[in-house]
Amino acid sequence: MDNNSVTRAADRLARDDAAVFPSNDDEDLDKRLDVVIDDALTALKGRQDSDGHWIYPLEADATIPAEYVMLMHYLDDRDDALEQGIGAYLRDAQLPGGGWPLFHDGAMDVSATIKAYLALKLIGDAPDAPHMAKARAAVLRAGGAETANVFTRFALALFGFVPWKAFPVTPVELMLLPRWFPFHLNKVSYWSRTVIAPMTILTALKPTARNPLGVRIDELFVTPPDQIKRWHKNPTGARVGAAFLSLDRLLQVWDRRTSTRIRAHAIRKALDFIRPRLNGEDGLGGIYPAMANAAMAFDALGLRDTAEFETIMRSLRKLILWDGEKAYVQPCLSPVWDTSLAVHAVMEADRDQDSAAGACRWLIGRQITDLVGDYAEQAPGLAPGGWAFQYENPHYPDVDDTAVVGMALDRLGGGAEAKASIDKAARWIVGMQSSDGGWGAFDIDNDKRYLNSIPFADHGALLDPPTADVSARCLGFLCQIGYKRDDPTVARGLDYLYREQEADGSWFGRWGTNYVYGTWSALCALNAAGDDPEAPHIRKAVAFLLSRQNADGGWGEDGATYDPRHRDLCKTSTPSQTAWALLGLMAAGEVDNAAVKCGIDYLISAQRDGDRWDETHYTAVGFPRVFYLRYHGYAAYFPLWALARYRNLSRGNAKRPLWGI
Repeated sequence: MDNNSVTRAADRLARDDAAVFPSNDDEDLDKRLDVVIDDALTALKGRQDSDGHWIYPLEADATIPAEYVMLMHYLDDRDDALEQGIGAYLRDAQLPGGGWPLFHDGAMDVSATIKAYLALKLIGDAPDAPHMAKARAAVLRAGGAETANVFTRFALALFGFVPWKAFPVTPVELMLLPRWFPFHLNKVSYWSRTVIAPMTILTALKPTARNPLGVRIDELFVTPPDQIKRWHKNPTGARVGAAFLSLDRLLQVWDRRTSTRIRAHAIRKALDFIRPRLNGEDGLGGIYPAMANAAMAFDALGLRDTAEFETIMRSLRKLILWDGEKAYVQPCLSPVWDTSLAVHAVMEADRDQDSAAGACRWLIGRQITDLVGDYAEQAPGLAPGGWAFQYENPHYPDVDDTAVVGMALDRLGGGAEAKASIDKAARWIVGMQSSDGGWGAFDIDNDKRYLNSIPFADHGALLDPPTADVSARCLGFLCQIGYKRDDPTVARGLDYLYREQEADGSWFGRWGTNYVYGTWSALCALNAAGDDPEAPHIRKAVAFLLSRQNADGGWGEDGATYDPRHRDLCKTSTPSQTAWALLGLMAAGEVDNAAVKCGIDYLISAQRDGDRWDETHYTAVGFPRVFYLRYHGYAAYFPLWALARYRNLSRGNAKRPLWGI
């Protein structure tokens, strides 16, 4: 965004403020502000667990609950009551046009629709029922089940609905490749590692689901699967992708002729990778797809009667949320993330720090200090000191969580124990910096982009490269605890962040939707680093946020903004995205801006039930354009945090916050 655009954005606000945005006198606003903060804070503290932590539901789309139904029928381990609850959830999530979206009010996704249809048919819904007929028509209009993504075709192969050639060859012999080879598990993201390892066992053994009801979905195909000659496409269109397609055709032949002895050895290597990472009742990698693949792999290997298999199944059941009528399965659990963010909101709003102190004690107890995770492949000798996203996931501490927890512990104080915990976290964060100056979520230099061209990677999320939002959090943490701009780690991180700024002044939001999230993250980090709020890059970011404010005073971005064709799409304002925009503007010294006051008025006036503002739209993402998330906690702690920060800054002497987030 050029200087003229900045001026136009400011002029629009000055000209249209009275006409576009709601207005209240300052005294009335202050009174309502206090009431809402006090009510929301009381409700948030009331949700805190007795041991100090918070946890909120984490919801994805129809695919995870549908896959759970498929898993029950794969194993012939059915639970009729639970199936009916999931069925109610799936029917409620169906779009009027018959399909299922990847996020609330999103477009129909053919793969999600295939899985939801199959799950409902397994549950017992009649194919000629109106909602099933509409779903079937939606799939056929989209080109049929043969157009499904790779992971959906994998599930269909397990049920015998498509031949195994419909799935790119993912041989278990991958487990035998040396580290220098172009493909190695350490070259892909942690979530890919934990999903692929058990998947390779399944592709080697090629088991078939028990499917006790004998359900089939032939009616979803335009062309019968056995007549389809070409299943795979080049995910990126790059020349290397065409080479990978040729390699896949060769591997299809090799896969049928490989040595039994070598295959057995490779399966043992896959188990050697999986077993230490099973992670008790928190599950392999802490994520549903890896856990489900592990359950099917152990079953295929004849290990169903083992304690390990039962533990895997308990980890899967732990993800179920059921209110007695509707049930869905979470993709994972988010207690450390929820707790660390809730602590920041509470400390912003509450003079009595007892609840925050209890949460910080719980967090200190969750720090990973005695196990070196997979990250050490890129950083031998780097001592542990991070936090996982879930209750337990010691092989895969999360850089983002670690930075947010570290900032919370520093903000609260807490004596020698907290100081020691912060120091370990800081050393680990410094050691996790990638060579380009940024930080990924779980790994260092996990950026071998050619791997996104393999046929298996049509989801575009095989890797964990550095991102602006995670990097901003790391910078915010380090600067908050005293690292200076000329520190080599900080200097390289700032250079990375400056390079990542978009032409319109925003930053991309990899883990939150989308440019509002990324811009909030970056502005907080740059504030903590001491950037001049009048610097051109800060002014461009401010102008971007101001230009995205809606007529109701709030902010919102649709999940479709991850598609360049819909980069500017906004269907409605949401409380969590409004809070991010406000926190970003206040980090840039804009607390007195009329737009900030209007955003505060939006949050004060928005509907709320206890600790949570009403928010049905998804404001987070697992994999852009593929997998979206709705953190139910975002509509609780982020609006409270923004309101409390506004109160603190508008009634104090400072115009920018002291903290790195």
